Amino acid sequence: MELRLDTSKVYAIALEGGGAKGGYEIGVWQALEEAGVRYAAVSGTSVGALNGALMAMRDFPKAVEAWSNIRMSSIVAVSESEEGDLKKLFGGAMPIGELPEYLPKLLSLLKNRGMDIAPMRAWMRAVIEPERIRSSDVALFVTTVSLSDRKGIEVKVNDLTTDDAVFDMLLASAYHPAFKNEPLSDGKQYLDGGAFDSLPLHVLVENGYKDIIGVRLPGGLGIERRFDLPADVHVSIIKPEIDLGGALDFDADRAKYHLRVGYFDAKRLLYGLYGKRYYVERTLSDRNALDWLLDRYERDAEIPRLRTLIEQTLPAEARRLNVRAGDYYELMIATLEEEALA
Repeated sequence: MELRLDTSKVYAIALEGGGAKGGYEIGVWQALEEAGVRYAAVSGTSVGALNGALMAMRDFPKAVEAWSNIRMSSIVAVSESEEGDLKKLFGGAMPIGELPEYLPKLLSLLKNRGMDIAPMRAWMRAVIEPERIRSSDVALFVTTVSLSDRKGIEVKVNDLTTDDAVFDMLLASAYHPAFKNEPLSDGKQYLDGGAFDSLPLHVLVENGYKDIIGVRLPGGLGIERRFDLPADVHVSIIKPEIDLGGALDFDADRAKYHLRVGYFDAKRLLYGLYGKRYYVERTLSDRNALDWLLDRYERDAEIPRLRTLIEQTLPAEARRLNVRAGDYYELMIATLEEEALA
């Protein structure tokens, strides 16, 4: 396959927040590394900040190990039975009839203003090495909200002089509203950076980066900061086309699956692959794809008129299959995917 991304450029990477879906970003990183894509900066929000720290350390094996062993009890202090209940709840597998019985347990976990995240603090200290970030050739930026100062902030982590300050800012960016919110070492309270800028492109643009790859984790409640993108800045987006589940559904097997999806979704951008569920290299011209579509839909038409197929049937199918842009080849792949999944 031929690379479509210009690897002569050096990129900046923006990582969106998404909690338990963060393994996806590690899969994207793997594909970028294999393709020889170079990066000089990473910005991250929430779990994107934690993954960004690993990217600044340039320690992909540690990132894979961390996500391959993650579980709910790695993040919040829960018993084995509570962990099972939370997995069912956040994973959407809890029967409606069990909810009344479980709600008191959930409320007990949320007592004292939120879930206890002592395990997450320990996980961060086991995985993140602040000195490697400070000495890295990769600039690391994170976003958070200072509740004490009532404003969103963007921080360059490399400039923080103490290990505690590094851990504090990474934790501040990932302070989910369900977590017990305690003042950090500076005496201030913070909130998840998703409440300020879920996909932190702004901080990269402000620091002069022109070629940016944004990795999205849709489905959260984050706010995307709005600003005018300069004409000389180019942003390429990698995002999942399938539902990755809940932001608090931490599970090692699910994380490994997310990593694989991120890996192939990145290849979609890198190599110009087609498809949403599958990854298809282009083998036909637009005209050949149109001929295939006409043959395919002609079989279903009561009166197969060419003009009707081109002007009415194919546009209607494109809308139904959510193929809003692109050419006939993209519509052909969407049609094949639907038939393969039927």
